[in-house]
Amino acid sequence: MKRTVNLTRKESFAASHRLHSNELSDEENKKLFGKCNHIHGHGHNYGLDVTVRGEIDEKTGIVINLVDLKDIIHDVVMTKVDHRHLNLDVEEFKTMNPTTENLALVIWNWLDAAIGEELLYEVTVHETDKNSVTIHR
Repeated sequence: MKRTVNLTRKESFAASHRLHSNELSDEENKKLFGKCNHIHGHGHNYGLDVTVRGEIDEKTGIVINLVDLKDIIHDVVMTKVDHRHLNLDVEEFKTMNPTTENLALVIWNWLDAAIGEELLYEVTVHETDKNSVTIHR
């Protein structure tokens, strides 16, 4: 009997960002984002959970080779965000406010293109131990 399972790979990265919307005035940004709007930004040790969903292959007993998944996450995500200033170093955030919601969305788009909709099921970005954002299919 074929079974569909979820498989999750956890990673972590350090990055800094400044929460600032070009659609708002400086005063509105300061009021909305407070200390997170500091001109030089601030940093987080982010957590990242990437979940794939699929059937267990009868021959191999796996959904995806974990080494392949790890390499995809490294190449597609970690090389772009780890030890980076998101606003300055990541192309998407030069014009987009790097909130955790937008970070999760950008990472989802990168991984969706690399892993494909047949496998990618969920992406969760943990900004802190208490705050996270999840996007799923």
